[in-house]
Amino acid sequence: MNKPQLVIMAAGLGSRYGGLKQMDPVDPQGQWIIDYSIFDAVRAGFGQVVLIVKPENEQLFRDTLGKRIGKKADIIFAHQTPDVLPDGFSIPEGRVKPWGTAHAVLCAKDKIHAPFAVINADDFYGAQAYQVMYDFLTGDHPQYESAMVGYQVENTLTENGSVARGVCAMDEKGEYLTGVVERTRIEPRDGGAAYTEDEGKTYTFLPAGTVVSMNFWGFKPVILTEIENRFAPFLAENLPQNPLKCEYFLPLIPNQLINEGKGSVRVLPTGEKWHGVTYHDDMPGVKASIQRMKDEGKYPACLWED
Repeated sequence: MNKPQLVIMAAGLGSRYGGLKQMDPVDPQGQWIIDYSIFDAVRAGFGQVVLIVKPENEQLFRDTLGKRIGKKADIIFAHQTPDVLPDGFSIPEGRVKPWGTAHAVLCAKDKIHAPFAVINADDFYGAQAYQVMYDFLTGDHPQYESAMVGYQVENTLTENGSVARGVCAMDEKGEYLTGVVERTRIEPRDGGAAYTEDEGKTYTFLPAGTVVSMNFWGFKPVILTEIENRFAPFLAENLPQNPLKCEYFLPLIPNQLINEGKGSVRVLPTGEKWHGVTYHDDMPGVKASIQRMKDEGKYPACLWED
């Protein structure tokens, strides 16, 4: 079997962060969060890396990340562009927003030829997360059984504002996902977190240990056909209501497969702590955490030196 591929979604600009945060160094060596993601994945056993970028940013990634890594990882590029649409659809006038994470993966369809994991470019997931995902992707599972790394909500928050997370519901044994709901404004609370859907008028408490998705998914290539086939119905339903901002999110597809009884999603629990730069003020904490992990011997100072 081909080694699993790692698909990294790096085409989005950080709207709350303000800029191409994927390219901000997180250590004195000038390495990015993506460096650590690729390092952890290669160390776990992953093969080729598919980096999804805007076409105009590919050369910039090649001249920086590509030169640092050299031949230590096999990186290929895919382009997310808004004109990748089903027949009969066109970009609405005034639309500048990308079509979302499921669309990003669809744009990489021709580059994916093995079981694959999908991650965000600006999230630090932790080494164990890649290991449990590699073990799943190299195991013997039904074609429509996917996987998601499940984080404890209290390990995924920032002190500098709210975050968006997929809050997970699971079966009685806590092994399989029964649904995931995107909550776009989650904030820290004593003993866990809380989310609001009415601009802060009311909050719903999420106790510590609540499992959330950080968009770290594992799929067989068959999911690509599902993503493609479900895009047109999604657009037909959502474009009339929200032509400028509707997004085709990746969790929508496994959610639909679960509801249809066609697929399942195994939850791979991890105690890893997420690190990310949702806001500019998150960066000092991320740098300090990475330095601490280096001091503990979890990472070398320079990831790509011989």
